[in-house]
Amino acid sequence: MTTRAAGKRHETRSSAPSSSPVLITGCSSGMGRQTALALHRLGHPVYATARRPGDLAELAAEGMTTLALDVTDEESMTAAVTRVEQDHGAVGILVNNAAYGLHLPVEIAGPQEMRAQFETNVFGPVRLTQLVLPAMRAARTGRIVNISSMGGRFSPPGGGFYHSTKHALEAISDSLRLEVAPFGVKVVVVQPGPTITDFAGTAVGTMHASTTGDHPYDTFRDELADLYANKTFTRRGGAVPAEAATKVIVRAATTPRPRARYAIGAMARTVMTARRLLPDAAFDALLRRSFPLPAAPR
Repeated sequence: MTTRAAGKRHETRSSAPSSSPVLITGCSSGMGRQTALALHRLGHPVYATARRPGDLAELAAEGMTTLALDVTDEESMTAAVTRVEQDHGAVGILVNNAAYGLHLPVEIAGPQEMRAQFETNVFGPVRLTQLVLPAMRAARTGRIVNISSMGGRFSPPGGGFYHSTKHALEAISDSLRLEVAPFGVKVVVVQPGPTITDFAGTAVGTMHASTTGDHPYDTFRDELADLYANKTFTRRGGAVPAEAATKVIVRAATTPRPRARYAIGAMARTVMTARRLLPDAAFDALLRRSFPLPAAPR
């Protein structure tokens, strides 16, 4: 159901049935944990997952079912989906939240690092989606919520691998949205800008140079880490609190007629609009003013 005002389409805020079972990945902290709590308090049976179930003790104490789920491990994904389907017949809402950010110059990233980034951020969510879809199709209802990033629309220096996984997740979501619509399944992409969570610390940890400053990219990496740690992922830099991001994810998961995409935060909306409107040369100039770059030898 929608209402119209001043010629614009607005969503209603009513939620999906509170009996819809929810499976969420990456619930050990941040947006995953907050989303699990919010949906549980709305009355949904929530299955909160993480690689280490011990990290989910707080959620278990709230009355949620907690499960081990590593998105790079087929057996754990299959077991989690099977558990929800045994209890409820099908997963009602899947929130693909688990991810991490590898930030390295393209030239120096190792093959294992690149593969691990795609295994976690792309192949894992896609495989979990494949596992839940047969029962969703049989039930003629379901929702897939893929947590992307504003980085699904552009890629700054140092972010090629993390951002490419989000580009891939968005492309897959666009195809999937059309493929499963005839079966009553909805696919939604959520695009957070910088958010104040533990994700930031993990991403910054991949940026710091591990050598003694004599590599051409060392100073660039340290400057990038400083930018992200002391500006980008702070309130002063426009980062959004996890609680605010959670509200948007919950809306994307529960509103009866969701949009295809939900941007989170003024920075995300501004940068993605600029990427859409500006020619490549102008957008590159914007990135050069906003991010450090490696210095060429003199």
